[in-house]
Amino acid sequence: MIRVLIAEDHHIVREGLRALLERTGEVEVIGEADDGAQALELIRELKPDVAIIDFAMPVLNGNQVLLKLKELQFSTIPLVLSMYSEPGIVREALKNGAKGYLLKRSVFQELMLAIRACLNNETYLSPAISRVLLEDHTTEVAEANKKLTPREIELLNLIVKGYKNREIADELTIAVKTVENHRAYIMKKLKVNNLAELIATAVRLGLAKLDG
Repeated sequence: MIRVLIAEDHHIVREGLRALLERTGEVEVIGEADDGAQALELIRELKPDVAIIDFAMPVLNGNQVLLKLKELQFSTIPLVLSMYSEPGIVREALKNGAKGYLLKRSVFQELMLAIRACLNNETYLSPAISRVLLEDHTTEVAEANKKLTPREIELLNLIVKGYKNREIADELTIAVKTVENHRAYIMKKLKVNNLAELIATAVRLGLAKLDG
């Protein structure tokens, strides 16, 4: 039996979720919370397998709950159920430890798919969320390519491959100071603060490859 906690500030939604989940015969709803602080307290006390977390809750919101769960390293798997589909909100939730993100307009069967996936250590996203993230990523890639010049992309690839400033200067037959200036411009355009972020962003946007 899968032990689930529901954190949702609308009582009628909690009742509906409980009824649907328990009707499956796979799930036991062991607790309900109507705000984020109560959710954390019950997760600490009851140790559910999965916590279904509404993103917009009073006292502590979904993101704050996720961050606290991550900090305390609870074994409970957080699954966000939200009305928000904005890419920034979804990415923030995933970064903060959510193993799944579903929209409230999803059908119930999808919630069960998400619960099973999360228990198998997989991340589950509503198809609508996946589509939104893909569209946002495509737009971000296009904008990044417009921002960078061919020379900057060439230099960025060398940075990602691990070349030092002097090696890049020799490779491109330019001055080290020019390399440093290019690097500063690239970081500013991509809105990153350090080398690790620069490399991660370049690879994520397909501007450079780690291999070859």
